[in-house]
Amino acid sequence: MDHPTATPTAPDPISDRLSVLGLEAWGHHGVLEHERRDGQVFKVDLTLGVDTRPAARSDLLRDTVDYGTLSTRVKEAIEHDPVDLIETLAQRIADLCLEDERVAWAHVTVHKPDAPIEATFSDVALTITRRRG
Repeated sequence: MDHPTATPTAPDPISDRLSVLGLEAWGHHGVLEHERRDGQVFKVDLTLGVDTRPAARSDLLRDTVDYGTLSTRVKEAIEHDPVDLIETLAQRIADLCLEDERVAWAHVTVHKPDAPIEATFSDVALTITRRRG
């Protein structure tokens, strides 16, 4: 009896993941007037597809994504230029991540734990994934 042979699929060329989790900043995003006026905490989780082999070989920061600098830029993106929607904020952050050509994709979660909801809840979160190109 013949068995079909599975054609192996190529592995994802960028399977390494660099994550920064729980990045916190004060922002004035939201559609309600008091959200814009008073602000609230936003938290962000980033996971980036980065080939870490060049940095592993060289042991040099210049050969990888500087997550310290990126974290500062993401914090500034949260703190400035208020927008209505966390969808817009998440896209802004993903665009920042993809500015580094070594980042093949960015997985961004924006948490809004103090969203104005008339119910008991622990978090509101939006997750997006954006790819280069």
